[in-house]
Amino acid sequence: MEGDQGTEGQTAYAIAMKDGSPFGIGGLWENWRDPTSGEWMRTFAIITTDANELVAEIHDRMPLIIAPTDYTRWLSDEPDPGDLMRPFPAQPMRMWPISTRVNKPENDDPSVRSLRSGLCSTRVAPKP
Repeated sequence: MEGDQGTEGQTAYAIAMKDGSPFGIGGLWENWRDPTSGEWMRTFAIITTDANELVAEIHDRMPLIIAPTDYTRWLSDEPDPGDLMRPFPAQPMRMWPISTRVNKPENDDPSVRSLRSGLCSTRVAPKP
C-alpha cells in the first residue's frame, strides 16, 4: 500500500502483480539482546529502491521486490547480492486506488483493498 497527495488529501493505493501471484520483498532482520533489559529483540527493515515507471506515478521509491528466481540467492550467504537491488519491472504489476480505511489497523477486512469509488480504475504499466 502506498499513497499520494491529491486535491482531497491522501489517496491510498494497492500494488500487486497482474496475475495475482504473491511477491517477496527485500529486507534485513536481526535478533539482538537489549543490553539494558536483557530481552531478546527482533528488528526488521524493508529495503527500498528507485520507483519503476508504474510506482513513480505516486512515489519516487518502492520496496525492493525480489523475483522468484532470485529468492534462493537473496536468502543465501552471498556477501553482496547488490545487483538484485534494482527496481522490479513495471510490466507485470498493477496499481489501484483503495480506501484510506487501510491506514487504521482496526480496519482488518478485505474491503480495504477494493477499488475506491469515484477514482480511476486499475493502472497497469504500458507494454514495452
